[in-house]
Amino acid sequence: MSLLWTSAEMVAAMDGRPVGELPQGVTGISIDSRSITPGEAFFAIKGDRVDGHSFASMAAANGASLLVVSEAKLPALGRLICPMIVVDDVLEAMYMLASAARARAQVQVIAVTGSVGKTSTKEMVASGLKPSGKVHAAVASFNNHWGVPLTLARMPADTEFGVFEIGMNHPGEIRPLTKLVRPHVAVITTIAPAHLGNFNSMKEITAAKAEIFEGLEPEGYAVLNRDIEQFESLARTAKNTGAQIISFGEHSKASFKLLDYRTCGDKGQVQAMLGSDEPVSFELGLPGQHMAENALAALAAISVAGGDPIAAVEALSETRQLNGRGRRHRLKADGGVFTLIDESYNANPASMRAALELLGSFELQGNGRRIAILGDMLEMGAYAHDAHEALAAPLVSCGVTDVWLAGDEMKVLRDALPESIVVEYRANARELAEFASGAIAADDVVMVKSSLGIGFSDIVKKILETYPADV
Repeated sequence: MSLLWTSAEMVAAMDGRPVGELPQGVTGISIDSRSITPGEAFFAIKGDRVDGHSFASMAAANGASLLVVSEAKLPALGRLICPMIVVDDVLEAMYMLASAARARAQVQVIAVTGSVGKTSTKEMVASGLKPSGKVHAAVASFNNHWGVPLTLARMPADTEFGVFEIGMNHPGEIRPLTKLVRPHVAVITTIAPAHLGNFNSMKEITAAKAEIFEGLEPEGYAVLNRDIEQFESLARTAKNTGAQIISFGEHSKASFKLLDYRTCGDKGQVQAMLGSDEPVSFELGLPGQHMAENALAALAAISVAGGDPIAAVEALSETRQLNGRGRRHRLKADGGVFTLIDESYNANPASMRAALELLGSFELQGNGRRIAILGDMLEMGAYAHDAHEALAAPLVSCGVTDVWLAGDEMKVLRDALPESIVVEYRANARELAEFASGAIAADDVVMVKSSLGIGFSDIVKKILETYPADV
């Protein structure tokens, strides 16, 4: 297997001190001692809850070629026999290596942010670019202060397209990450009331997302949602950095314009204008109109990054959702099958509405029900009461018949729902999982959605353990 980095390159990039006989190089980089594979370097990052130095011996036992450790922690590693690169701060060293990775590669970089749809759009950009060249992209949702530099440090030197997701919970978090990544194309999917507990207004959220333009390369592109009220503000900010504006959405002036969308089974049928005067029809592997709009953002980014948009359209028909982000399961129940939609990774008012619209688009069969299993939306702050109460209206309009709830904030929604909807409430995810795993029937369409910290992935796990897959 070819080397990702030589040891000499790593020492130079990180201004490190070699200890022991270093290998010629490493095949990869890991921060998880459990999943590290032989030949990789282990970075002993100190996180909020755990310190990677505590797992250095496990990483070595699992085949790490070398360890990157802090000078201050070196005495505590005792007699550990493994080549090391010793640095002042491990996370800062990773940033330095990430910067070196960006500098050495002749690569077109696309960075994606937004209140909703970051990961889905990033996945579509990556999938759509594969026919055009060698792609390196963030795995899962590696979009924070360690995920972005880790993804960048893992980027091979011969990468042609780099695709990064950049997230934030507070002002100022995107700025250092976009300056590290230095994108040629910056995508903002949408602006919505996410993390409102950490901001005073939507204006502040908009300003925080707009930080992504500060890292744009000269003559870069900003891909923006033309349908949102913040479009003009974002466009002005982007132009002030020298960016060219490409827009997407249903707006009549959108460069990549959605003309029509329809859900057909587990796929979507899209008709759109892709930056030209000729409409294009294509199939999308991720159903839902919000996914169609994300696909247009992805196609816009692919086009201006130098990819082949026609080949990308074909690739998007095969794109599938990740676990917790809309992945569907067909499961057996007595007398038939039902559909489970796993949206358990995150939730805010905008993503809740989009998911409920998708749930409402399903045509029910037999005695099937539309069941929404919902948990708290976190980081809403003073807006929490109103945000949860406001979910009652879309639940009614989308034809949801049963709503099963857990979490302190969901008491507000429980009390706001009309008698026409069957409501079940439990104190926590564990209790609701026990109920749900015995209450689903054939032909039901079930959607599970909450913020990650509520633990609704356990409900999905319990349902998958209880009902066999329909294969």
